[in-house]
Amino acid sequence: MRHNYLKNVTTLCLSVEKCVGCGICAVVCPHKVFVIEEKKARIAEKDFCIECGACKLNCPTKAIEVNPGTGCAAAIIIGWVTGSEPSCDSNVFGGKNKVKCC
Repeated sequence: MRHNYLKNVTTLCLSVEKCVGCGICAVVCPHKVFVIEEKKARIAEKDFCIECGACKLNCPTKAIEVNPGTGCAAAIIIGWVTGSEPSCDSNVFGGKNKVKCC
């Protein structure tokens, strides 16, 4: 099951001009962000991206840009732990430290 995590915050970009349609991005993406259509990759749903970086790391033509790291994955995990909706402004340390992950 795929989920939209946080709306309009992912850094994911795909250069269709550089794409050769190998399909590696679609294979390695854990959230099925990419599909291959007409011999090119396409972002099926950008908001499914958790910025893990697997697509960028494995793209042989450097057609994908994303700022991998904790990114929105941290917001998702914090939401699970606290039982709240994912938020880039999660305050999980009793008001002492504000997590800014996106």
